[in-house]
Amino acid sequence: MTPTPSSTASAPAEHAATDGSFDDIVRSDSSLRRFLHGLPGVDQVGCEARAAGLGTRSIKTTSKAFAIDLAIRMVDLTTLEGQDTHGKVRALASKAMRPDPADPTCPATAAVCVYPDMVATAKQTLGDSGVHVAAVATAFPSGRAAMDIKLADVQDAVEAGADEIDMVIDRGAFLSGRYLEVFEEIAQVREACGDAHLKVIFETGELQTYDNVRRASWLAMMAGGHFIKTSTGKVQPAATLPVTLIMLEAVRDFREQTGQMVGVKPAGGIKTTKDAIKYLVMVNEIAGPDWLDPDWFRFGASTLLNDLLMQRTKMTTGRYSGPDYFTLD
Repeated sequence: MTPTPSSTASAPAEHAATDGSFDDIVRSDSSLRRFLHGLPGVDQVGCEARAAGLGTRSIKTTSKAFAIDLAIRMVDLTTLEGQDTHGKVRALASKAMRPDPADPTCPATAAVCVYPDMVATAKQTLGDSGVHVAAVATAFPSGRAAMDIKLADVQDAVEAGADEIDMVIDRGAFLSGRYLEVFEEIAQVREACGDAHLKVIFETGELQTYDNVRRASWLAMMAGGHFIKTSTGKVQPAATLPVTLIMLEAVRDFREQTGQMVGVKPAGGIKTTKDAIKYLVMVNEIAGPDWLDPDWFRFGASTLLNDLLMQRTKMTTGRYSGPDYFTLD
């Protein structure tokens, strides 16, 4: 399906060099600020209306079955609590590999997302299953730490076997307009990741405006992030359809200008199959079908998987399983 233009504006092509280089833009704080504030403003009414309209789309039974399995494959099954134990992480990793032990046709999730000190446990349990280990880092969720501490946090997770790093930006620096500082922090973390993929978390509930979400998206992509992510899940509002729409527009426009694809990960508050399908419809309509793949779109969730499994069981057996049929995460 061909993506249709959004009611919100797209970034003008003349902002980026044809070779995808942003060297001239990021050489100073003033040039970076000029670029980010030169991006077209977001039409708030149009954005929210478009998101609401896409949220009303219905899909047929066969498409719904495909969408449920795709959503399962896109889940970063997450536990980020102070009370996490190695036993809980091992159980979560086992569930990620076999979400429904009674149905071997049920796909595995994309990843298990944990704190850095739990990476080795998750990695050992997952083995060569193909399920990735994602670790939050850079003083998650606040991002309030010295840069050497943040980089050490990343390096510890990578050395323990993390395939993906979810970092948080310094929202205080961003909201103060210290864009070059945020850019350089992302770039340094990207380098510290080595071969691990980097997801850059904005904490959109603290960014205050849709324009800031667009600016943060471009800043993170220019600095080398592999994914842009809405939220830590610790601040409300977390993921929303309008915010995700803006981020999907950004990755679409970034590829048009640079040829590079960047993934999107909404996280926090996505709990039902109905919610997940709304996001998948939006991905297809805004960014295009290339993003309908776990390599380019993820759900950060802890409870979504259970609802997907219940809906999947209903479609395959004709009856609902109780909420206690699947393990609680």
